[in-house]
Amino acid sequence: MAPLNKSIIFALTEPRFVYTHDMTNLQSNPQLELAYDYVSQTSKNIFLTGKAGTGKTTFLNRIKNDGFKSMAVVAPTGVAAINAGGMTIHSLFQLPFGPYIPGTTTEASRQRKFTREKIRLIQRLDLLVIDEISMVRADLLDGIDEVLRRYKDRFKPFGGLQLLMIGDLHQLPPVVKDADWDLLREHYETPFFFSSHALRQTQPVTIELKHIYRQSDMHFIELLNKVRDNRMDAEVLAMLNSRYQPDFEPTEAEPYIILSSHNASAQAINQGKLAELSSRLERFKAEVKGDFPEHAYPAELSLELKVGAQVMFIKNDISPEKRYYNGKIGQVTSIGTERIRVRCPQDADEIVVTVSEWSNLKFTLNEHTKEVAEEVIGTFTQYPLKLAWAITIHKSQGLTFERAIIDAQAAFAHGQVYVALSRCKSFEGIVLRSKIAYTSIKTDATVRNFSEEAEQQAPNEDQLRQSKIEFQQNHIRELFGFRSLKRYLEFMNRTWLENESSLLAGGYQAFQLWSQDVGDELLTVADKFGGQLQRYFQESSGLPEENEALQERLKKGANWFLARIEALLPAFRAIEVVTDNKAVRKAAQEGMERIERELVVKLACFKAAEPGFSIRGYLHAKTNTELDFRSAAAPDQATQFANSGSRKTAHPELYARLKKWRDDEAANREIEMFMIISTRTLMDIAESLPRHLKELKAIKGLGVTKSKRYGEDLLQMVRQYCLEQGLQNHQTLLLPEPEPEPDTKRSKPAKPPKPDTRKVSLDLFLSGKTIGDIAAERALTTATIEGHLAQFVARGELPIYQLMDPDKLAILERLILDNPTLNKGELKAQLGDDFSYGDISLAMSHLEWTAKGEA
Repeated sequence: MAPLNKSIIFALTEPRFVYTHDMTNLQSNPQLELAYDYVSQTSKNIFLTGKAGTGKTTFLNRIKNDGFKSMAVVAPTGVAAINAGGMTIHSLFQLPFGPYIPGTTTEASRQRKFTREKIRLIQRLDLLVIDEISMVRADLLDGIDEVLRRYKDRFKPFGGLQLLMIGDLHQLPPVVKDADWDLLREHYETPFFFSSHALRQTQPVTIELKHIYRQSDMHFIELLNKVRDNRMDAEVLAMLNSRYQPDFEPTEAEPYIILSSHNASAQAINQGKLAELSSRLERFKAEVKGDFPEHAYPAELSLELKVGAQVMFIKNDISPEKRYYNGKIGQVTSIGTERIRVRCPQDADEIVVTVSEWSNLKFTLNEHTKEVAEEVIGTFTQYPLKLAWAITIHKSQGLTFERAIIDAQAAFAHGQVYVALSRCKSFEGIVLRSKIAYTSIKTDATVRNFSEEAEQQAPNEDQLRQSKIEFQQNHIRELFGFRSLKRYLEFMNRTWLENESSLLAGGYQAFQLWSQDVGDELLTVADKFGGQLQRYFQESSGLPEENEALQERLKKGANWFLARIEALLPAFRAIEVVTDNKAVRKAAQEGMERIERELVVKLACFKAAEPGFSIRGYLHAKTNTELDFRSAAAPDQATQFANSGSRKTAHPELYARLKKWRDDEAANREIEMFMIISTRTLMDIAESLPRHLKELKAIKGLGVTKSKRYGEDLLQMVRQYCLEQGLQNHQTLLLPEPEPEPDTKRSKPAKPPKPDTRKVSLDLFLSGKTIGDIAAERALTTATIEGHLAQFVARGELPIYQLMDPDKLAILERLILDNPTLNKGELKAQLGDDFSYGDISLAMSHLEWTAKGEA
């Protein structure tokens, strides 16, 4: 598993850079500098566009190598993803194929299960790069938004993740079937990505690259611009058609490639030309290993060649010599067992070609480095060549040709004429097989309108600086804000109160005292400090990182909060949460872990800010500490929640014996420990040392039934312990409980009462069965079972955290309280498929119980 180049290393070079294209012609490029600063120093979503040959792909490679944000690269098709060094959109986000209808979720979507590793990967990302964005539909972008909200921040578009979208809308458009558009037209103005509902909420920045590297002839560049922007006139059309040569035949000295609009036509030309050669046909079978889907093959699975064949390189040479590039044309001169020789007209020497390897990647999280990493899950090995008498315009996108014959007879899709013409380095390198008509020059009116509006609203240095300021201010507020800690404290306090019968009281008393210290010593000061920060932000128009007075205040604040958290943490870690109820233990453990994680992360971030606040230092400390905590938290804390208690009784040795007996009994009967005897009751037994059955029955949590069943065993352990310890006052023999006199009156046998169906569901749930198990066993729906349990939640008899994650509950509570007039159906429409009607009922029941408590 290799790190994702330098894109996730937090040692960033200066953002101003000298841009290079194909390692030649070093030049300064203002638009690229602007784009780089927006990517690296703001949280703005960016659409990076530009004419063909302006270096968009090279810019992507620059971001991958030099960016300090943790990033993943995706593309709409398999081949585009392989070329960009990333994954397909559908693969990374596990999106179903077919239209995504806003506000609804398909059955396939409901069945998506993200692994823990995939969730952590998504949570780690700072930047998502989408290459070939022109081919991405609006609904697909909203599908990405749905996934990111689920696993990052539900209340922010794309979960708060920054998007870098790269592409040219004047080239290949998204593919939309008529049947799909019939479903989508009611929800989207256009199928293009910029109609995405989520994207429109973010006010993305559009940056257009102006400098063209592929062509140097300004007359040709201006001609291409007029074709691209649908500004054709008679003079331009006449100039284009001056390259019309219907009988043109290329020579070996100056090879041409035919650009065709249809794959069948290109294949027919290639196979026909190959058949004309009298040399021996050679076949080369690609080697495919691991996971490499056929639709993403970057080269021919079976490559057929002959000496004399015209071929094109389909990969850049990674060797220092840089002998070939993607799109370079040549002729096969010899074929050996392990190498092929190709001569290109512009080269003095033949190129010796060996097999190349393409990798199919997936992104993972490196547990050691905390970085997003590329994992190779499959490889495709083949000669980086293909027959090149002809190629489709679609597959030529991104390639550069010295000379090309353009077949414009077929009706082109929007942008195809422009794509074909712009592949050539010079106007003289173009030959038209048929004349171009006005009708062949198509530019979508929607695209044109969007481009014109984006041009008028192009960002400048002032807007960039303001975005940088907002970016830094937001992260400073986040560092010195404790909103999440407040919420976690409230959740944990509720957990204690709602599970009082299952949790030992001593822990809650310690938690209350600690929470009071947090409020008095941390949260109150944090609120005041937040007000001071706001005044600094209002009084200064510069970057916070460059404000010396603010930096001094941040250093002092970081030192103060650092000292307070270091003092508070040991006391928090000493709080014991003792329970035998698995569900209660899980809820309590999650609540305590959230609090500790928040404190530990804050601690690391304040340490990073001691020498002065920087965005890079803050993001580095925050993300890596969160990952460290997640991977290390569980094992050490299990004993704190499951095995505590012995230190709180006067007779810890007796408690240990009683607990071992109880645990063994539960294991033998394969039931939960609390269903035998609770830990609290065991501690009371060890504390009071009952002498006989009557005293034993008086202990809370035993009663007649358990005393009869377990009394003899319990009293025998108490007696044995007292004998060993010389506790003479507790050596009284076990006194038998008098049997009640039988009732001699004759009476009809009482008819057994009809069981309470809700109570049956509750008992089954408390026995450890899931809601699904109960529904199946009772032949009822899960919604019915959730309704049963909601009744006990509303009465405070069943803690909500045994049924629902606190974070999920918080989302529901906020929505319900903010929208008191909405019914369940209306709430469900806003929440989406992550929440069921049963979830809403449970949350409402919990709020009902909470309101009773407050009253």
